[in-house]
Amino acid sequence: MSEEEKLLKDAKKLPWEDRLAHKNWKVRNEANVDLASVCDSITDPKDPRLREFGHLFRKTVADSNAPVQEKALDALIAFLKAADSDASRYGKEVCDAIAAKCLTGRPKTVQKAQEAFLLWVELEAVDAFLDTLEKAIKNKVAKAVVPAVDVMFQALSDFGSKIIPPKRILKMLPELFDHQDQNVRASAKGVTLELCRWIGKDPVKSILFEKMRDTMKKELEAELANVSVGAKPARKIRSEQDKEPEAEASSDVVGDRPSEEPVADAPQEIDEYDLMDPVDILTPLEKSGFWDGVKATKWSERKEAVAELTKLASTKKIAPGDFSEICRTLKKLITDVNLAVAVEAIQAIGNLARGLRTHFSASSRFMLPVLLEKLKEKKPTVAEALTQTLQAMYKAGCLNLVDIIEDVKTAVKNKVPLVRSLTLNWLTFCLETSNKALILKAHKEYVPLCMECLNDGTPDVRDAAFSALAAIAKSVGMRPLEKSLEKLDDVRRKKLSEMIASSGGELAGTSSVTVQSSVGSTTTGNAEASFVRKSAASMLSGKRPAPVSKKAAPGKTGGSKKDGAVRNESSKSVEPPEDVEPAEMGLEEIENRLGSLVKPETISQLKSTVWKERLEATLSLKEEIAGLQDLDKSVEILVRLLCAVPGWNEKNVQVQQQVIEIITYISSTAAKFPKKCVVLCITGTSERVADIKTRASAMKCLTAFCEAVGPGFVFERLYKIMKEHKNPKVLSEGLLWMVSAVDDFGVSLLKLKDVIDFCKDVGLQSSAAATRNATIKLLGVLHKFVGPDIKGFLNDVKPALLSALDTEYEKNPFEGTVAPKRVVKTSVSTSNSAGGLDSLPREDISSKITPNLLKGFESPDWKMRLESIEAVNKILEEANKRIQPTGTGELFGGLRGRLLDSNKNLVMQTLTTIGGVASAMGPTVEKASKGTLSDVLKCLGDNKKHMRECTLAALDMWLGAVHLDKMIPYIIIALTDGKMGAEGRRDLFDWLTKQLAGLSDFVDAIHLLKPASTAMTDKSADVRKAAEGCISEILRVSGQETIEKNIKDIQGPALALVLEKVRPGYVQEPFESAKAMAGSLSKGVSKVSKSTSNGTLKQGNRSRALPTKGSRPDQITSAHDIAIQSQSLLNTKDSNKDDRERLVVRRIKFEELRAEQIQDLENDMMKFFREDLQKRLLSPDFKKQVDGLDILQKALPSLSKEIIEVLDILLRWFVLQLCKSNTTCLLKVLEVLPELFNTLKDEEYCLTEAEAAIFLPCLAEKLGHNIEKVREKMRELMKQIIQAYSVAKTFPYILEGLRSKNNRTRIECSDLIGYLLETCGTEINGLLKHLNMVASLTAERDGELRKAALNTMATGYKILGDDIWRYVGKLTDAQKSMLDDRFKWKIKEMEKRREGRPGDARAALRRSVRENGPEVAEQSGDLPQMVPGPLFPRQNYGISEQVLERNPVPQTIAGVNGPTDWNEALDIIMFGSPEQSVEGMKVVCHELAQASNDPDESAIDELVKDADGLVSCLANKVAKTFDVSLMGASSRSCKYVLNTLMQTFQNKKLAHAVKEGTLTSLITELLLWLLDERVPRMEDGSQLLKALNVLMLKILDNADRTSSFVVLISLLRPLDPSRWPSPATAEGYAIRNQKFSDLVVKCLIKLTKLLQSTIYEVDLDRLLQSIHVYLQELGMEEIRRRAGADDKPLRMVKTVLHELVKLRGAAIKGHLSLVPIDMRPQPIILAYIDLNLETLAAARMLTATGPVGQTHWTDSTANNPSPPANSADVQLKQELGAIFKKIGDKQTSTIGLYDLYHITKAYPKVDIFSQLQNASEAFRTYIRDGLAQVEKNAAAGRTPSSLPLSTPPPSSLTLPSPDIPSLDVKPLMNPRSDSYTDDIRASNINPGTLDAIRERMRTMQLASEPVSKAMMPTNENLSTDNIPPMNQQNIPPSQMEAETPHPHPVGLPMDEKALSGLQARMQRLKGGSLEHM
Repeated sequence: MSEEEKLLKDAKKLPWEDRLAHKNWKVRNEANVDLASVCDSITDPKDPRLREFGHLFRKTVADSNAPVQEKALDALIAFLKAADSDASRYGKEVCDAIAAKCLTGRPKTVQKAQEAFLLWVELEAVDAFLDTLEKAIKNKVAKAVVPAVDVMFQALSDFGSKIIPPKRILKMLPELFDHQDQNVRASAKGVTLELCRWIGKDPVKSILFEKMRDTMKKELEAELANVSVGAKPARKIRSEQDKEPEAEASSDVVGDRPSEEPVADAPQEIDEYDLMDPVDILTPLEKSGFWDGVKATKWSERKEAVAELTKLASTKKIAPGDFSEICRTLKKLITDVNLAVAVEAIQAIGNLARGLRTHFSASSRFMLPVLLEKLKEKKPTVAEALTQTLQAMYKAGCLNLVDIIEDVKTAVKNKVPLVRSLTLNWLTFCLETSNKALILKAHKEYVPLCMECLNDGTPDVRDAAFSALAAIAKSVGMRPLEKSLEKLDDVRRKKLSEMIASSGGELAGTSSVTVQSSVGSTTTGNAEASFVRKSAASMLSGKRPAPVSKKAAPGKTGGSKKDGAVRNESSKSVEPPEDVEPAEMGLEEIENRLGSLVKPETISQLKSTVWKERLEATLSLKEEIAGLQDLDKSVEILVRLLCAVPGWNEKNVQVQQQVIEIITYISSTAAKFPKKCVVLCITGTSERVADIKTRASAMKCLTAFCEAVGPGFVFERLYKIMKEHKNPKVLSEGLLWMVSAVDDFGVSLLKLKDVIDFCKDVGLQSSAAATRNATIKLLGVLHKFVGPDIKGFLNDVKPALLSALDTEYEKNPFEGTVAPKRVVKTSVSTSNSAGGLDSLPREDISSKITPNLLKGFESPDWKMRLESIEAVNKILEEANKRIQPTGTGELFGGLRGRLLDSNKNLVMQTLTTIGGVASAMGPTVEKASKGTLSDVLKCLGDNKKHMRECTLAALDMWLGAVHLDKMIPYIIIALTDGKMGAEGRRDLFDWLTKQLAGLSDFVDAIHLLKPASTAMTDKSADVRKAAEGCISEILRVSGQETIEKNIKDIQGPALALVLEKVRPGYVQEPFESAKAMAGSLSKGVSKVSKSTSNGTLKQGNRSRALPTKGSRPDQITSAHDIAIQSQSLLNTKDSNKDDRERLVVRRIKFEELRAEQIQDLENDMMKFFREDLQKRLLSPDFKKQVDGLDILQKALPSLSKEIIEVLDILLRWFVLQLCKSNTTCLLKVLEVLPELFNTLKDEEYCLTEAEAAIFLPCLAEKLGHNIEKVREKMRELMKQIIQAYSVAKTFPYILEGLRSKNNRTRIECSDLIGYLLETCGTEINGLLKHLNMVASLTAERDGELRKAALNTMATGYKILGDDIWRYVGKLTDAQKSMLDDRFKWKIKEMEKRREGRPGDARAALRRSVRENGPEVAEQSGDLPQMVPGPLFPRQNYGISEQVLERNPVPQTIAGVNGPTDWNEALDIIMFGSPEQSVEGMKVVCHELAQASNDPDESAIDELVKDADGLVSCLANKVAKTFDVSLMGASSRSCKYVLNTLMQTFQNKKLAHAVKEGTLTSLITELLLWLLDERVPRMEDGSQLLKALNVLMLKILDNADRTSSFVVLISLLRPLDPSRWPSPATAEGYAIRNQKFSDLVVKCLIKLTKLLQSTIYEVDLDRLLQSIHVYLQELGMEEIRRRAGADDKPLRMVKTVLHELVKLRGAAIKGHLSLVPIDMRPQPIILAYIDLNLETLAAARMLTATGPVGQTHWTDSTANNPSPPANSADVQLKQELGAIFKKIGDKQTSTIGLYDLYHITKAYPKVDIFSQLQNASEAFRTYIRDGLAQVEKNAAAGRTPSSLPLSTPPPSSLTLPSPDIPSLDVKPLMNPRSDSYTDDIRASNINPGTLDAIRERMRTMQLASEPVSKAMMPTNENLSTDNIPPMNQQNIPPSQMEAETPHPHPVGLPMDEKALSGLQARMQRLKGGSLEHM
């Protein structure tokens, strides 16, 4: 014995632990083998040895030696098979060891490891298994991850989702989707697809898809289409396997009755809700401010709060919590007055119900009564929300039928019918979604309730009650309703019965009785069988692992599906479909039903065992059946009798034949042979076909079945029988019968796809030659009916079979549509169309047209584009070139785009593909292609022959799919397309000729006659020849009558051809009647033939030939004209001029009319012009056109309104005629046009811009006609249009004429510009600017053109004088010399005519305007009447009269070139025309610019006194300039006015000098023009609007703030209608005032936003007075009304007041000196100030300028005559504290520093910095630097808003109350904080008396005395005692104002100003001058 053998022998004596841990691997290996054999020998799972072995495997499976490890896994597998679920305690540690060591080993090791994993699952160690996999999939080695994912997949596939919880797998998958290894990702996809099989696609999509990348989503979407839901487990866990023997024993006891599948084995329905993790929404809801929001007073805030809850609750699973308070809140909000809030609350309840489900039950019952009560709301949004929420509550399980009984009873007794009906509708939903047991429990309560509601007076309630009762019957049957139905009348009982029947209630009732549950046995996976490894990635191949099927009763499942189908069908149609599955019936029952129908002796003989007796019985039965009178009623029972006795198992051939003959007789004789009978007989009959003795009669019987029920049903039943039958002859002979059946009945009633698939999959695959031959014959006869397209479905057949098939096809050539030899007795519905190609199946390719495919069409890489095109071809091949149009719209769009590809090879490939798609789609391509054919035809325009050939090939394929008549409209468009070359037109005509040659009769071809006739005049001889050939075919196939109707539309050479072809005997049968035309046409033919040369008519003879083409048509036309004379000449009923004008392209340059534009014109004229008129106007014969113009000319005066409606169409026709060369017609047009424009002038109609754009470019271009007479008429016409239309709008078209290539046109346009200069002066916009274009023409070679240009420039020189040199532009010396000579000649000419010097008239005009005003100038004729006044005169609200009185007109005379000084400029601005005033504004702008640049500002100071007058003058000029510009004049003057105002208001001194009245006028004018809808339509309208906006902002920035506020508040009142620039209706004025107020409010908002930094620039007393006046004018009633309506002006005024109170605090009350606070009732403003003070104090937003509670209007010192001595200290402390808070805030730091600066000036003894000892050094430095900067700014006169801060104040500031030394001062006001009403009651002084105010004044004077002294400027040499108090100085206010023209807050604090105001008011009270305002 060797040492090794000895070692092994000795090792066997060792314990298992030592053997398995031995250092020698062979010992360990043998130990594992022995352990496996021991485990295999154990049969008892409770064997104690198993417990000893369990802990050993943790180490053995981790062995480092691979063979040992493999044997260890074998031992583990044997152990797991022997053990039971008790072994699962070792699962975790062993599984972890396997995952760590075995998954990366050899393939065999990995496979065994996976098998071990699955055995652990079988032993119910699922948690340990999944815990291990969670770790395994995180392994960094991808090789170890893939097996882990695969075993997870196999566990799920084998055991199902009931054992393997999907929730755990769903959590593991997301991290695998982004794994770097593709194998891992593929395995993850496979697991995902497997999950879909078990739990459904939707839950997996909703949970996993959002965590995937888009590419993976698309891949899985494609794979999901092949996944079938409803998998069943293949293996069971060990505990369930142990129960199987008991189940089998019980099934043996039950017997052989048919069993149904156990309920437990049904596919498990996984609720997506169970797979989701709950989400806590209470915590984020608390943080969102929900509780504050739902209590808000504003509905929008409440809605936002509830919307946040709705959003949070929309999660699919909500974590349970305390929702009671939320539900109480929602219950209140359901009844919220705002419906939007209520709807949001209802939706939130629905979301909570869906997310909480049963946890929301109590809350649902709590809120249900309120929800049902809320159903009374009629708003659709509320009703819909309520319905969805109530349904969600029930569907989620929050409620059940028992819970809601009482609430439903209450709701159906509600007095509102809507509540009752909707409640019953909800009840119906609950009943329909409840299970049967629950309805049985609760129906006793609901049936009486619904019965009572059937008597309701409202139809909706009754219908809802009927529906509820029907739902109950549908679920539990009719039994609960039987007693109640007896109480109903006949009508209601009938209606209820009908509803129950239609809902399938009776079916449910009967089925509920017959349902039987039985326990059946299922086959389970055998654990002992060899393990088969499955890969998760295999799911991606499209093949699914087949589930282990359970053996069930045949036809049982199919029967249930049929029943379901029947049930669904019955709900859709009145007639339920025929039941084809026969029920089982015993012989005894058959005999009972037969009764006396068949003799008893016959039946007994049929049962006999002697074949002769049976034969005799069949013969006698045959005779009895033949003698029956009413056979139809007994068909089924007779067939059942024959199937039972002698039955299909009869052995005797003669008896068999007799039975078959009887059944054949019954099926052929009976009027209706049920399909049930066919099913009963078809199996036996098909077996008889296989027998040669009975074959003939059996085949005859099958044919009789086809006649009775249709071949489709018989074929469908035979497929399965023939496929599964063991006898091969049944298949082969059945196929032969099918050949004869197809030959007899055709293919119209067959599903060809099923036939072909059966032949491919069964017949051709058979090993029997007879079967294959029979199949080939069947396919051959199909070819006879279907055609060669059947070959596309058989491409994958073996070559040998294909050749045999081709031979068979030749024997059965395609015959097209053939009438069937036999017909079906009853109508059989089929989805297939009748025979031919369309009966072949078509495939839906929409799923294959992917976004990537469509994207490839647009790829910049031509290879990618080619791949996409080839992919389409591949799709067509896969679909056998038979596709459906579904989803191909985008495909055609992509292919159309490639027709324009720059790569011509791709275009040709695309054409081939489009042809293939059209051929594959068939007739439906016409609708699906959306104009693709027109793009295909455009490819004929290519000059490459190959491209055109490809196009024609595509047309051939298209023609194969649709008929030619569908293509004709596209072909006509292509033939008339001017872009198509001659080769393309020739090829298309040749193609048409070829197609028409194959037709005998085609009436639609006549539409091609007109384009073919036009082509007869083509330049290309090839095109003319092709068109001639095409015309010959058109005439041949069109027909006699059609040609007669259309012959009058043919002109030119084509007419001669038509007349020649129509001669007798030429045309075949369709033209036998041509002899009737011969007489009338013979003369015309002879004349035409004389004037014809080489097939074309001579131009000169055409006018003679056309009238003689047949006198008959002319006579017919004349008669027709006479018949329609009674009709109106123009039919404008359906005219929509605006729509037509919208399509007009506004071009100034003329372009020739395109063919499609001419076609549109003809269409419009046919639509709106009378037939005789439009035929004449559109005739190519100029004489007829002249006749038409005569008709139109005569009708002009009487049809002016109609002509205006179609003026655009007429002008287009005139343009067409102006472009033609016939002089006679052109002169007639120029005769009619002046009359037309005179008519328009009489109607006061002005051309629209679109009409001008149609006509004027052509007229301007054609001015240079080569005939002088025409030029003269056109020149006069243009001058007429200039006067009637608009000079400014006509000028651009004339200017464009100067750029024409025609010199004559340029000459005429140059002369017209001279005419404009002479008649209109320089008022036309851009005229002077474009004189350089005329001047440049002096360099042209054409002498006439130079002469015209020089004449025009001379005219300009006459008007402008030497100023014209400013406008001539850059000229050569020679040009200047020519101009100078011409100007000198002009001077001499003017001297001869005594016209003065050039430019004198312009200078005289200016002088006249300055001296006499515009009215005198106009009367004297100096001022040209160019632009009419405004259409709507407005009242002048300016103050020019006051300016005239203050500033009389100076008598200085201006120079020739404009005003010389400021005053003269102001005069011209005030009195001159808009264009003349521009010169004055230029001077003003120049002066303003110079003054602004003056560093001393002395010039500005001089202009300040004239600023108000200047602005007033300009404000008046704004309206005049805009009015003039609106009438067509230049907008130049508008721009100058706005620019001058802008320069004025850019300077603050000038802006502040503008008075309030002037500012009111200006702001009103600017805002009105900002709102005017006509301004954008003006020239440069958008620029003017922008300028108005900028100017308005500049005024608000720089004008006096007080005046701005006062003016804007006054403008909040409604405007006088006369102030508006244009008139409007009363309703229009209301809308305008609303818009005006909105604009004023926006201005006030801008001012108010800056109030914090500009408050010291505002006179608060004046501002408060304007607010007071506004509020008093409104009155309290109006204020309340407007507050309810959310009035913007009122809200703005309140906002301004609120901001003032916020900034000034209680000190605001000191600024009410101009408000009569003593009036009764008290001013409204006081109440608002009090309210704001209280609100701001409560919110701690009050700016403390004194004690917060100081809200006294009257003096309260009478009750407290001795205030405390330190009240001033307290007040100063509070004020300093508030100021330091301001400084500490970034937003108010500037104003805080400003306030602190004033405190230091007012109280110089207070050491501010000693109070900041506890503050940081940074903060003290910040204050010190800030105060220095403020002092510097104060000295420079700048506002606090301009204070620059280098750094923001320190954010962390904690200041103690400042320790202020005691001052010997008295408080400014009483610091008591009593309210106003308390003060009135406590005071002894009546607040309305003079004494009270005197007392208050005295107190305030005493308090302010030391403060005044402290504020006076001190000098070291002077004693402060000698300075009198400020209030005792006798300085008049006017003098003070004069000394301080720019008052600054430094001089006087706000409280002192308030005191001064109160003193002034006291003086007025004494004098009795103060009255209520």
